[in-house]
Amino acid sequence: MIRRLVIGIAATVLGGLAWAQASAPSANVYRCPGPPVLYTDAMSVTEAREKGCRLVEGTPITVIQMPRPKAGVAAPASAARAADSKVDPSAQRQRDADARRILEDELRREEEKLAALKLEYNNGEPERRGEERNYQRYLDRVSSLKASITRTDSDIAAIKRELAKIAP
Repeated sequence: MIRRLVIGIAATVLGGLAWAQASAPSANVYRCPGPPVLYTDAMSVTEAREKGCRLVEGTPITVIQMPRPKAGVAAPASAARAADSKVDPSAQRQRDADARRILEDELRREEEKLAALKLEYNNGEPERRGEERNYQRYLDRVSSLKASITRTDSDIAAIKRELAKIAP
């Protein structure tokens, strides 16, 4: 009894779905190639073929629209600030001087660090430490020192580039 009832309900639901699909107007949805992939139903078969679009069949497509900005919402801070905020030239010179001083201090520290690393590296043959009885540990430390020297060299080059950008 229950089995017949379930089968009857299932047949009714499936029949209703088939009727809804048959009565709905069928629009062809195309997937067009390009950097932004485009899904559209607003072109004819010939236009789609010319543009290299493929017909999308049997796959439901979900369209998510972004919410529109509400009236009265302020524009981003950077856009609002650009027009009305001129920096006083003396204040800008002071900022540049502070930035230069900070970069020069950082450059000095990095150069000192590089000198210490090169001294420890000893042209690829640093002294072995007591905890490095295992030769692989020694090799790992040597490669780590070499990587640190390379990284510090690139940091120094980047700081020098930043210093060159700041007006003296």
